[in-house]
Amino acid sequence: MSRPLSPDPAPATPADLRLAQERDRLLRTELPRVREAATAWRNGLGGLLAALIGFSLIRGRSDIGQLVEHWAVAVGVLLLAALLVGATGALLLLRATHGRPAVTSARDLLPPPVGDHIEALDCAKALRRGITLTLACALLLLSAVATTWYGPERSAPMTQVTTPAGTFCGSTVRVARGTLVLKTSAGEVTIALSSASTLTATAACP
Repeated sequence: MSRPLSPDPAPATPADLRLAQERDRLLRTELPRVREAATAWRNGLGGLLAALIGFSLIRGRSDIGQLVEHWAVAVGVLLLAALLVGATGALLLLRATHGRPAVTSARDLLPPPVGDHIEALDCAKALRRGITLTLACALLLLSAVATTWYGPERSAPMTQVTTPAGTFCGSTVRVARGTLVLKTSAGEVTIALSSASTLTATAACP
């Protein structure tokens, strides 16, 4: 059953026409504006990460081998997580900036305003996620550096020496002219190496 069309009893006003034109303009420029914003965010966040990594604005210990073993492992885990999160964030920012690397079949193409609006929504979503992940990457990098700053340092190996005068254990201060100087809990002790019956490296003094 069909009904004849009748004109709208309230014709469009100039304000309605201007609103429709503005709506059409915003829809047509929506995708370029989102991609322009994504480019700016990508460049800004890339500069931030470059400052943290390339220009060494923050530094911790240069050798994480100086840390206690499980703290060194924690630094490695944080750096790996930063790498994975940062790579995912970078891919999302590229998605927002340049679009999806795919080709749509001609029969599945949507009218330009509709297709561009859907693509703009997807780009904006990728942009938000990319920003979040990139900032998370920076936070993980800061956490890794903080761990190298405040993590406990691995203790140096101790030397245990047995002589006729007794057994001495401590860290080696120096070895010179046939003598060994140990730093023990009682202070520095000088031992003639010729009198030592055993000399052993140990992780900790008894």
